[in-house]
Amino acid sequence: MAQLHRATAYLDPPFAVVDLDAYDANAAELVRRTGGRATIRVASKSVRSRDLIGRVARKQGYQGILAFTLPEALWLAEDHADVVIGYPTADRAALRQLANDERAAARVMLMVDSVEQLDFIDDAVGHHRSRLRVCIDLDASLELAGGRIHLGPHRSPVHTPQQAAAFARAIVARPGFQLAGLMSYEGQIAGLGDNRPGSVLKRAALRAMQRLSASELAFRRAAAVDAIQAIAPLEFVNGGGTGSVEQTSAEQVITEIGAGSGLYGPGLFDFYRHFRPRPAAHFVMPVVRRPTSKIATVLGGGWIASGPPGDDRLPTLSWPAGLRMSPAEGAGEVQTPVLGTAAHGLRIADHVWFRHAKAGELCERVNTLHLVSGNDIVDEVPTYRGEGRAFL
Repeated sequence: MAQLHRATAYLDPPFAVVDLDAYDANAAELVRRTGGRATIRVASKSVRSRDLIGRVARKQGYQGILAFTLPEALWLAEDHADVVIGYPTADRAALRQLANDERAAARVMLMVDSVEQLDFIDDAVGHHRSRLRVCIDLDASLELAGGRIHLGPHRSPVHTPQQAAAFARAIVARPGFQLAGLMSYEGQIAGLGDNRPGSVLKRAALRAMQRLSASELAFRRAAAVDAIQAIAPLEFVNGGGTGSVEQTSAEQVITEIGAGSGLYGPGLFDFYRHFRPRPAAHFVMPVVRRPTSKIATVLGGGWIASGPPGDDRLPTLSWPAGLRMSPAEGAGEVQTPVLGTAAHGLRIADHVWFRHAKAGELCERVNTLHLVSGNDIVDEVPTYRGEGRAFL
């Protein structure tokens, strides 16, 4: 951190920094974790900078982009030939743009999980159009007690192999659509760190749930692939995320992993037993007040992550070492008091470094990212926001 601080000491906060050496090391580590069994599809929502998406998408072991909205996918498809949208769309204008552009239709794949969505697309764009390629989203959650207990993200209604096969038949039978892929995201495994501090019993229960879920999903996902392949060939089967690369890529049916958070190494990924990405993305705020000799107040800092409210959604204080937030104020919209021994020596205009709890959400706050390699700033690249793009 001291090296990054020296490289950027002359900049006036707030600003954001990506440590390119850490970013590239994390990219290589994601590939290593697959064991060569699958490629990585870059989850663009976790990066949100075209330059940095392109930097990793060109690396060996990476293939394609996993976008989060259709307008974003159309934009990225200007430079990338293989873009899958990770979520269904209800954007009529973007659907019409896709349907009327043969090149885009060949490069962008829609995510679907119900006949209702197919009906919506047909109503939005009509039947006389380019054929639209689609991917089925298979629900990867763990359901117990006959479905009364649901562990994992509430995503697709397609849960069983039988439901997947029925939906595949509906797609194949409908003019204007081509079934090309299957995706499933096991957020209860990939997105939950299994080594968080706190209750030993809670950690043990989480790990037991994740083992059970991984076993159940591997069996169900393979059965779903077999059922769909009997109806139509699949170009790819996508699964997992940064937190489950090893076990998901070990499934024989998996051809690719959707991952992106592991590139930046945000705070939520500090608590996994089997891997630890290097912190690569940071934001920096200035000290603007000294209320007491033991407290320094930083301008802003309250860049809170999405998800269920809790301390784990707060940014992490990463430099100087030994800082902590006030439990009475936390990370605030306009100010963040910091305490601890390191706060005693901070002066007006000194820099305090944070890490966002999640990855790409940092880029919604800044227009550019300062790229540091070694001891120097080597480039400054725009975020989506810096290019005037706000997709969500």
